[in-house]
Amino acid sequence: MDVAITGASGFIGTELTTSLTSLGHRVVALVRRPTSSADEIQWDPAGGTIDAPSLEGFDAVVHLAGAGIGDKKWSDARKDVILSSRTQGTTLLAETLAGLTSKPDVLVSGSGIGFYGSRGDDKLTEETSAGTGFLAKVCVDWEAATAPATAAGIRTALARTSVVLDASGGTLKKQLLLFKLGLGGRFGPGTQWLSWISLTDQVRAIEYLINNQISGPVNLCAPNPVTNLEFTKALGSVLNRPTILPVPLFGPKLLFGSELVEELILASQRGVPSVLTTHGFTFNDPTLEPALARMLGK
Repeated sequence: MDVAITGASGFIGTELTTSLTSLGHRVVALVRRPTSSADEIQWDPAGGTIDAPSLEGFDAVVHLAGAGIGDKKWSDARKDVILSSRTQGTTLLAETLAGLTSKPDVLVSGSGIGFYGSRGDDKLTEETSAGTGFLAKVCVDWEAATAPATAAGIRTALARTSVVLDASGGTLKKQLLLFKLGLGGRFGPGTQWLSWISLTDQVRAIEYLINNQISGPVNLCAPNPVTNLEFTKALGSVLNRPTILPVPLFGPKLLFGSELVEELILASQRGVPSVLTTHGFTFNDPTLEPALARMLGK
């Protein structure tokens, strides 16, 4: 199988590329810089250009590219970058794929659990309506940008990704030092729900979407979400470190701004992977503490 991937050098894309290659598939990365090998295709989402002829004949396309959501403070300019990096790239890719003579069978396009906004204790399935807030708007517009591909008959799966956990990167790597020093603690009340998935299952789920007749929104999250307090206790337990004191929010709000903290740290999102489980997907890491122990070699 030939698979084209945007965002192939990122946290998820790197692991997905390694996994697909190990299974014997050919992976080609879409890159913004000049290409340096036959396994790269050049594109420029902001400039609206892409090497369309080189995309002819692929079996699947996985679209993961987009500016980091939690990397910087959400100024108006940064929010524009976050939104436009997703909508422009997705629109360009979807329209290009729709116009190909030999179209891919499937497009797996990134989205996020942020689609639902902060919903308290509500269980969030793929049938739950969109929420409010900046991230919800980003996800709604991001998903809508895939419409040309769907209209052209390309099976399109919208991967609503939750917090992806692995010691090699992402949220968990950022938290490890604090917890190892015994300074880890809950954020805010600790009652807010956290939807999570291991990097292993994230990659397996994307591969499952490629290989099975699934389309539309799909929650990529483990079947057992946890509260922030439960996450804190589980990580402290695996590392054998205390987690008594809550983390003051003054620092994160000063560094990243109140809006980001409210939507990324304090938002309550109790996602349920209804579509995946209905279609028979099984999780390697269904529960948090054993998953953390495996990731951290404990």
